[in-house]
Amino acid sequence: MVENHHISRRYFRLSIDFPLSIDRLHVSKKQRRFYTNEEGPSSGDRKIMRTQQALAMLGFCITLLIPFSDSEAQEKSSAQEKPNILWIVSEDNGISWVSSYGGTNAKTPNIDQLASEGFRYRYCFDNAAVCAPTRSCWITGMYAISNGTQPMRSRNEIPHDRISYYPDLLKQAGYHTSNPSKTDYNIGGRDDYDAWDVGKGAGTPYGWKKRKPGQPFFAVVNFNDSHESRAHGDNENTRNDPAAMKLFSYHPDLPEVRKTYAKYADAVENMDQKVGQCLAELEKDGLADDTIVIYNSDHGGVLARSKRFCYSSGIHCPLIVRVPEKYKHLYPGDQPGTTVDRLVSFVDMPKTWLSLAGAEIPSSFQGTVFLGDGMEQEPQYHLAFRERADERLDSVRVMRDKRYAYHKNYMPYAPAGQHLAYLWKAEATPAWEQHHREGKTDEITGRFFEPRVSEEFYDNQSDFDNVYNLIDVQEHQARINDLKKALRKRQLELYDSGLLPEQMRMRRAKEHGLTLYDMVRNKDLYPLETYLDAADLALARDKKNLKTLVTYLNHQDEGMRWWGVVGLHLLDQQAADATAALEIALGDETDEIRMMSAWTLIKLGKPNKAIACLDGMLFGECENEDMLHNILDWMGEPGLPLVKKYIDKNNSREGRYGTGILGRIAELNGW
Repeated sequence: MVENHHISRRYFRLSIDFPLSIDRLHVSKKQRRFYTNEEGPSSGDRKIMRTQQALAMLGFCITLLIPFSDSEAQEKSSAQEKPNILWIVSEDNGISWVSSYGGTNAKTPNIDQLASEGFRYRYCFDNAAVCAPTRSCWITGMYAISNGTQPMRSRNEIPHDRISYYPDLLKQAGYHTSNPSKTDYNIGGRDDYDAWDVGKGAGTPYGWKKRKPGQPFFAVVNFNDSHESRAHGDNENTRNDPAAMKLFSYHPDLPEVRKTYAKYADAVENMDQKVGQCLAELEKDGLADDTIVIYNSDHGGVLARSKRFCYSSGIHCPLIVRVPEKYKHLYPGDQPGTTVDRLVSFVDMPKTWLSLAGAEIPSSFQGTVFLGDGMEQEPQYHLAFRERADERLDSVRVMRDKRYAYHKNYMPYAPAGQHLAYLWKAEATPAWEQHHREGKTDEITGRFFEPRVSEEFYDNQSDFDNVYNLIDVQEHQARINDLKKALRKRQLELYDSGLLPEQMRMRRAKEHGLTLYDMVRNKDLYPLETYLDAADLALARDKKNLKTLVTYLNHQDEGMRWWGVVGLHLLDQQAADATAALEIALGDETDEIRMMSAWTLIKLGKPNKAIACLDGMLFGECENEDMLHNILDWMGEPGLPLVKKYIDKNNSREGRYGTGILGRIAELNGW
């Protein structure tokens, strides 16, 4: 059968060898006896027989040429028309580590070859900058901030009866689904592998080998060869030359930094080889001509200030799609080997996979279809977010287009470069930190370790490294205002769950017997618009808001009290007139309010009652220990006596992935 996708009707061609046996014609038993001379026809009968046989032959041939309608052809060949889909995911490498995207540190010939055979997307962005919340977006087709699954390894539950995983829907559409490697969906209440036909323990990384004969497949193949951990440990004897490495401008040029770059470049090249092996296996199995291949990383990385952070090096990712010629009506461009300028967000991917497979797409999916017959209008903006990573707290939202990015820091008092045990396992990070502690960094290389401003704005075309903050440049104010409006609008549409501290919102949801998903959709329990207004007021750092912020401290909603104390904290010495109100807040029923009030009073030179308050929480009961430990670190020198006391009492120095926050302070001070 030959199929032409560029005409509206299809014809079947059949090669017929004459003479055609009467056995292949649909004739009655009586006609058959007549045609086959079973009753001994006369010469006249034979003439009639030949005439009728010729007419039957003509009718049969005419029937072969009758065109089938599109719907009939699609019904008869629906199984063959469903494309296989192979989704290859590498870990932690942004576009700067891929040759076809202009990267120079690593050589990626297999990915580059795939790009020459497919379509290379220039503007693909992760939503979450780190693995677990990113994969939460992927499996549900929803922004993690809309589900409450954005903090790293939180595994908060969602209403599984109302939120489908995309493999469930692919299976309903007849697909065999497999993911025998990484899941890390960050969602409780359901085993990560439950949605897949083939999951852990498959015995092969190529799950398509487990399907039924002829069954269309959707296969995830995840390679961890480029994971952050591959940059840990010994950096000697790398294949790549450290001296040849091109550094991001925010990294100081140190031997440890260059060696870590070279070690990671080796890891990326190892990953590229695995990509080549996977594609060769697909070819070996005779499936390449029937399979759409997608390659992308799961976020940027991997040295400090990329992975986990919403700067370009953390979220701008490679995306390459190879579409077989038989499905060329799905091409996103004129021909393979070209680039695509469409903006793609990671949350778009599961919805697009369902569309390509002809599967049902529930209304819960929040992305946009970017490929195939179901392609939707290109979005104008991309939304990214960052919250807790391991024990370290933060809250950032980013709204950007292909060129410009607006960043809102909801916890600007926390340095971006706060110690994170896992991040510090790469030799480059402690070397960079020590370089900064010795006073050797400059404005660009040292900013990572300092508290931040409330807002940032970058031109990613001229400043991919995001080191020149243009937030106050007059010529950009209209664009900044547009991005701020777009961010607020999207936060409201998605029910952004991050406008309360993590533990505070979890307690509230638990108190009412709700998932975070349901709690944030209840305006009585989570008045998001009011919180957004209060947060804007707090982040403004404008003394004219002092009285309003003090008023917030008396609000019945602890969320409003939170933004009141944050606003006073950010006013620094301009909040001196609020000292009495802050001292009253030391007795607040909510620990987050108490500890933030204490820190603010210490900054205002009123430490006595504040230190006593922190001491009581550190050595007594505390409903948010993570935040308390973070604040003791952010405080710097005034917090040292409390940390020393904690260590002297033989409390644990360990955190989730190594040395904990207070243990690290002890190390730096020789305790």
